[in-house]
Amino acid sequence: MLLTGAAYRESIRDGRQVWIDGERVRDVTTHSAFKPIVDVRARVYDMAHEDATREVMAFADEAGGRSSIAWRPPRAKADWYAKRAWIDAVMHDIGGVAIRLGDETIGALWSMLDAREVLDNVDPRFTANIEHHVRRVVDRDLFHVSANTDPKGDRSKRPQDQDPDMLLHVVKETDAGIVVRGAKYETAAAYAHQAFVKPTIANWGDATMSDYALSFICPMNADGLKHICRTGFADRVNPDDYPLASRFDEVDTLLVFDDVLIPWEDVLFYRHTRAASFIRGMLHRYSAFPFVARLLHVADLLIGAALFNARQTGLHHQQAVREKLAELACYRQGIEAHLVAAIELAQPTDGGLLMPNQSMIYTGRMHACSRLPAMMHLARELVGGQICVTPDAAAFADPEIKDWLAKYYTVNEAWSAEDRRKLLAFARDLLNSGYAGHRLTFQLFAQSPPVAHLAAVYQTFDFQGPLAFVQRAAGLSDRVLEQKG
Repeated sequence: MLLTGAAYRESIRDGRQVWIDGERVRDVTTHSAFKPIVDVRARVYDMAHEDATREVMAFADEAGGRSSIAWRPPRAKADWYAKRAWIDAVMHDIGGVAIRLGDETIGALWSMLDAREVLDNVDPRFTANIEHHVRRVVDRDLFHVSANTDPKGDRSKRPQDQDPDMLLHVVKETDAGIVVRGAKYETAAAYAHQAFVKPTIANWGDATMSDYALSFICPMNADGLKHICRTGFADRVNPDDYPLASRFDEVDTLLVFDDVLIPWEDVLFYRHTRAASFIRGMLHRYSAFPFVARLLHVADLLIGAALFNARQTGLHHQQAVREKLAELACYRQGIEAHLVAAIELAQPTDGGLLMPNQSMIYTGRMHACSRLPAMMHLARELVGGQICVTPDAAAFADPEIKDWLAKYYTVNEAWSAEDRRKLLAFARDLLNSGYAGHRLTFQLFAQSPPVAHLAAVYQTFDFQGPLAFVQRAAGLSDRVLEQKG
């Protein structure tokens, strides 16, 4: 079943408990802070039904119907190229970059398919639930997000040595399921269907069996679940002045689990630190790919905004400007190269899936995330200082002063004052606004902090090749290659 945008909106009018700015939100589909991004997600649903995009958005499933390409577990290279085409089509249609659409979080659930053997050995009660939920997302076209990060509290202490609710944990078992208490942070939870909830740290309280080591699927309207959202951007800005913040603010939520019952059929593992540690190590093996693909589109926005501004003012012929544009292009093409290589060198898994080459995709993620701040600053240099001094749209429309602004912002016959104002407003929102700063921080920590990015690169890179090369080149004995660690 493929949802329409209207069906999606109706499906999240389900009595969920949402607050923002101290206000209880009765309908996230109409509230000014949520409506723009809900409309974006609804648009993505509608694209699967339109002649121009239906083939890139959906595939013919085994039951004779059609399902979203975003949710299909990848088993061949063609599946990954189809997912890239899905991302490209969405970003170009919505005219910007939205990160939390579900295709980048469903991969964490696919990782559980690869973990079935380990989970079976630990506790076979729940492995059947994994396949059920992977299939359920496909069958019901569910907007699926992924809740990882806890408030944590004092991280120098064990969970048991402080308020135990700082980490999500089980408070009791019942015949119907487990009851959990604590909190998680999750982007887009307030307007998603469900979350894949899992542990985020390896501090299990020095216990082999820990109430903090658990994972489950939770609907976003569960009894006792409260969504406490950060202040938004969309309802606080003029779309003419902030064209990105007004449309693409993906609202983050503190999900408070106030004794929420999780039915046994929704539990994926429970009270097993081995399972929790194993899952943490493979959590991003699939989801890193669509995340990095989003950053490719961010790079395109940086290049386009910078080049348009350089052409406006006639500076694009200068060698220094071209060098900076080339540096942005190298950044963009570096991301592209890692995405292509990750598909072409993809690796089969014991779970029957095909994951992107892990060394390539994690290296690509490190390249894309670590260089993003410098690339944004380079784009600022190319755009110039007018993004921080240009008056707002209301000034350009004011009858007493609009002629002066038209005089000083008209560049030539190609660039009117209005087009220049729009481009400067777009660049300001992309590079300089509060929204821009928020998105930069989000990109750096959306999957994990930079230190974890480097750890993933270290763990997936094959160091044996360089070691063997030096061993032969330096004439070292074979014994040196036998040393482990």
